[in-house]
Amino acid sequence: MHSNITELAILLSATAIVGMVARVLRQPMILAYLVVGGIISALGIIRISSSPLYTTFGDLGVTFLLFLIGLEINVSSLKKVGPASIVLGIGQIVITFVGGFFLGLLMGLSPISAAYIAIALTFSSTVIVVKLLSEKQDMNSLYGKLSLGILLVQDVVAILLLVVLAGLRPGEGMTLAPVVLTVGEALLLFAFTYWLGRTIMPKLFEQFARSEELLFITSLAWVLLMSAAVQKLGFSIEIGGFLAGLSLANSSMHYQIASRVRPLRDFFIALFFIVLGSSVVLSNFSDVTMPVIVFSLFVLIGNPVIVLIIMGFMGYHRRTSFLTGITVAQISEFSLVLAALGLRLGHITNADVTIITAVGVITIALSSYMMIYGDKIYQFITPVVAFFHRGHLPQEPIEKSSLDKPILLIGAHRIGRALADRLHKKDLLIMDFDPDVIVSLKHDGYRTVFGDSNDTDLMSEIPFKHVKLIISTSPDVEDNVHLLAYSRCQPGAKKRKLIMRADNDFDAATLYKHGVDYVLQPQLSTGQYLGRMIRSDKTLKILEQLRTHDLSLAHRTAHE
Repeated sequence: MHSNITELAILLSATAIVGMVARVLRQPMILAYLVVGGIISALGIIRISSSPLYTTFGDLGVTFLLFLIGLEINVSSLKKVGPASIVLGIGQIVITFVGGFFLGLLMGLSPISAAYIAIALTFSSTVIVVKLLSEKQDMNSLYGKLSLGILLVQDVVAILLLVVLAGLRPGEGMTLAPVVLTVGEALLLFAFTYWLGRTIMPKLFEQFARSEELLFITSLAWVLLMSAAVQKLGFSIEIGGFLAGLSLANSSMHYQIASRVRPLRDFFIALFFIVLGSSVVLSNFSDVTMPVIVFSLFVLIGNPVIVLIIMGFMGYHRRTSFLTGITVAQISEFSLVLAALGLRLGHITNADVTIITAVGVITIALSSYMMIYGDKIYQFITPVVAFFHRGHLPQEPIEKSSLDKPILLIGAHRIGRALADRLHKKDLLIMDFDPDVIVSLKHDGYRTVFGDSNDTDLMSEIPFKHVKLIISTSPDVEDNVHLLAYSRCQPGAKKRKLIMRADNDFDAATLYKHGVDYVLQPQLSTGQYLGRMIRSDKTLKILEQLRTHDLSLAHRTAHE
């Protein structure tokens, strides 16, 4: 026992140190886990990969990972995935798999190894992409929504694939009979789970929700009970975790359950990837160096090009297509789980797992920087992007005469929409990259342009000689500075005024230094406005008027 506690202390301490380095380098924690496993095994401090304790912990990590995914995948979320995301997701999966499979055969891999590696290359990391999109505040952008749709399609396909593989027995080949039997059993399990999630489980867990501690313990008990049950039926415990989550996806407490279980998931999944990283360092890289390089380049370059070409045929702008493409330039945690499962079943060898894991380390590390500096990379390689892409934005043709407006408002979410409501529609042209916002604005009679100010192809369509005022509600300083520089190069720049948003004093000072006429700081404007209202009305009846006005706006927004 003391030995296990000491080993865990060493592992977690090393993970904390490497994690801090990863944070400084703006890398995801999954990379830190793999690196820690490799370092610990290379130094021979702990025999991680051969320890039943860490193997069990790793299995629990994947089980809780799939439990949380099951909680988040429900019928309503699937309905929100638009046709464009489905086409992109399925198209990217099919083309990537075919390309990866033939690359594997060309490098002398067996068909089953080539198939496993090709499938691993098709899935991208939802965790990493969502984190980086959130940091860039691009979750609601057009490319952000398309990326999330693609990832959801990939997650559904990955889950179905894991269910099929998890139903096979070790040493059992990929022949038709066991696969068909497994699919049949899986469909029955899904149907039973869906029935539970619609009838019994939500009502049952409402009783446990009165105590947070009881809800947490009951959730863990349900995960383990379901895992034990499906294991008796021949499936892996990981699939039991997913089905347990799926049965609670329609429960009103699923957010609360997820928030309680997530730290436990993080602990166990960290150990899973540490074990996986330790197994890689013990492998012989001399035999897999070339496959690792080729497959890494295929994911980093090939996957974005595949998405770029598909979106070109669908009619999207080059910048939107490029930014969407680079979000799939890494392989997923699902890919690593798939590799571990394939090894457990005896379908692939340690060398194949090494290839997939090494490709994961390389692509996760490099694609993170590709996403962070996506706009700068796009500006640098625009001619290359244009070679692969011939698309145009999927909306009605833009008539420049209809864009002849004196005020250009960029960004029409909360602040932008409030400004638009106070300006004359006949004077206003609104640009936004959220398709839902554009639909709402068009419904209210505003003249709109679908896109963002970083897209120079789109900006060239706007007759700037008639624009007297530009208002940007984006808090991104780099975007605003880029817009300012572009505006100065357009006709009528000397008479044009610019209002831009900043979220702190430092950013405001930067914008004023670059020559912005006025910087909108919501925290200051709100305080000044409310202060004037209170000072002008000693009876404070103004508060009721403000409340009624704000509620009417919120009600209208909720119904749009």
